[in-house]
Order: sequence, then structure tokens, then C-alpha cells
Amino acid sequence: MEPHEYLLKHSQKLSEEYPGKYIAVVRDRVVAASRSAMVAFKEAKKKFPEGAIAIFYMPTDEETVTLL
Repeated sequence: MEPHEYLLKHSQKLSEEYPGKYIAVVRDRVVAASRSAMVAFKEAKKKFPEGAIAIFYMPTDEETVTLL
């Protein structure tokens, strides 16, 4: 499964688990999370130096309401 497919399939659960954080996804799982995109990326790169890493931001409830 591609990272964007994983995000779409699990977006509700992920937004509840990681509000206001950047998540690093490799294939079909979250491998790191942080308030900083760079920190999440670096943590993921340590675990998966050869893997393709996708970074997504999970908005808080307040940010989601503002976006609507």
C-alpha cells in the first residue's frame, strides 16, 4: 500500500492519535511522529535509511474546523 493510500484509509484514526503532529509513513505504517516535520523525517530515516518516507501533517480539531 502506498503511503497516501494508507493516509486516506486511516485518516480518522490517525488524526485522533496524532493531532497537531507530522507523521512519517513508510509503506503502510507510521514510523515516527513529531511537532516538527524535520524531526519526524530524521527519526524515520534512522529506522528506514533506504525506504521512501512520506510526511503528512495531522491537523488538530480546531485547525480542521477552520479549514472547513
